[in-house]
Amino acid sequence: MVFRRKIYDRMLRWKKEKQGKTALLIEGARRVGKSTIVEEFARNEYKSYILIDFSLVPRNIIDLFDDLTNLDYLFLSLQAIFHVDLHERESLIIFDEVQFCPRARQAIKALVKDHRYDYIETGFLISIRKNVQDILIPSEEESVEMFPMDYEEFSLAVNGTDCTVLRKFFDGGMALGTAHRNAMRDFRLYMLVGGMPQAVMQYIATNNFRAVDEEKRGIINLYEADLNKIDPSGSISKIFDSIPAQLSGKKSRYQISSVLPNRRASDSQTANLINELEDSKTVLIAHQADDPNVGLSNSEDLDYYKIYCADTGLFTTLMFKDKTYTDNVIYQQLLTDKLPANLGFLFENAVAQTFAANGNKLYYHTWRDKESGKSYEVDFLLAEGKKICPVEVKSSGYKNHASIDAFCRRFSSRVGRKYLIYTKDYAKDQDLVCLPVYMAQFLSDRSEI
Repeated sequence: MVFRRKIYDRMLRWKKEKQGKTALLIEGARRVGKSTIVEEFARNEYKSYILIDFSLVPRNIIDLFDDLTNLDYLFLSLQAIFHVDLHERESLIIFDEVQFCPRARQAIKALVKDHRYDYIETGFLISIRKNVQDILIPSEEESVEMFPMDYEEFSLAVNGTDCTVLRKFFDGGMALGTAHRNAMRDFRLYMLVGGMPQAVMQYIATNNFRAVDEEKRGIINLYEADLNKIDPSGSISKIFDSIPAQLSGKKSRYQISSVLPNRRASDSQTANLINELEDSKTVLIAHQADDPNVGLSNSEDLDYYKIYCADTGLFTTLMFKDKTYTDNVIYQQLLTDKLPANLGFLFENAVAQTFAANGNKLYYHTWRDKESGKSYEVDFLLAEGKKICPVEVKSSGYKNHASIDAFCRRFSSRVGRKYLIYTKDYAKDQDLVCLPVYMAQFLSDRSEI
């Protein structure tokens, strides 16, 4: 089963615009569907293709990339080994899991210059960066990040419908009315299943949350095994496992010392761990913007951050990791909004995933008012032209939005539109736009399905 993915259109643009002048490197966490969508692209858009999975191929194929003085021999060898005829400017060669063969990645320079065929690479970012010490990174390579399935991709896979209708309501500033309840139920389903293709496939095949949960636990175990290879001390795994607890505690930052005693966020060793975790693409990091303005990165505080799971479905399972499996009853209660807990942090993680998938680096702002002594926090900041848009996420109503009001008073000259994302229907509270969470995708949508 191959799902419709937005990155497919990105690959089409690359093929049309670059005409073989660059190779495309698709980075992303494991199990997000990189290999599947690239092979589907090759099957549909080229006369023939060869897929070389460097995690599986024998040594004799890897050895082919040690000597590029005779490209004719390389191409003849690949055609003979894979039983595929290559056609000039009509064939694609895929370097899958390219991190296992750094020489193949270095070969991109010569292969692109030869210009006979197109090239797409896929890889796991941490391993890619660790396996480049002895090679020259090709300037002819452009990269794009692939994320788990977003809500629209999920909806297409499960319901066969995109978000065109929802977009019309958003653009028109209209409430859905009686359709809102179903829309929220569908989005909650997305938060529970998530966007990992195997989990979505399991849901479609079984319609059983326990089977989906087992699939997600397998992915989490795979991630933790990878993290333990990076850091045998287990510190990175502990940071990853503690994400739900840190977010549910409504802390203004990830408190490293509560997970790793005697560690501080400013320690270089801690910073290295966080960088490694971020490079794994299993998480999303939101940094504090100390002085929010259009150039949010200019006031980024590297020691003050929150951590989210890159996939909201994995986040849901990680919440109940202490149990052998997440009971169907818990899933049903979450789906119907009857679980006796504040799920604001679950929606916050879903919004973080939505913004990141649409190309936004995540920022937030927190401060203490000197006069009142009150602490405030705006969950997300988005740049819009010469203004910034504060975004607050709630799991209930919209009557109380003290933080976003205080932010707008404090930075009145910098603020454009302001949004509250919640579980109710579209509404406006004076100049505050109250959006149902399934419309969050339209605030930062930089791609179309």
